[in-house]
Amino acid sequence: MFLYAYVDILNFFTPGVIEDILDGKVFEFDLSQIFSTTALTLMAIPILMVVLSMTLPARANRITNLIVASLYVPVTAFNAVGASWLYFYGLGIVLELILLALIVRYAWTWPRTVGDHGDQPGP
Repeated sequence: MFLYAYVDILNFFTPGVIEDILDGKVFEFDLSQIFSTTALTLMAIPILMVVLSMTLPARANRITNLIVASLYVPVTAFNAVGASWLYFYGLGIVLELILLALIVRYAWTWPRTVGDHGDQPGP
């Protein structure tokens, strides 16, 4: 969640970005309510996942994390399209993809029910 936000915030320091925003453009998109609502939704989902990961039952938590993390891989990769600062965006994208891969791995392997610890012997 923080990487998405910080990459977006630090992007404001890229030359020309503020001028484009003031001219009503973000990347190739016109600034509009639809754009802003979509951007807000893309930021809200990772924020909600923090809460959902702590509150959902084990099975729902596992499925939700697998689905959301998998859907965010192409969203994250899209940030590389047209990027002018490849070191900056490259590092951000690589870190985000590593974290998404870890989320998928942990969600895939974590206990499916409360008290299920996989290969560990029971009490």
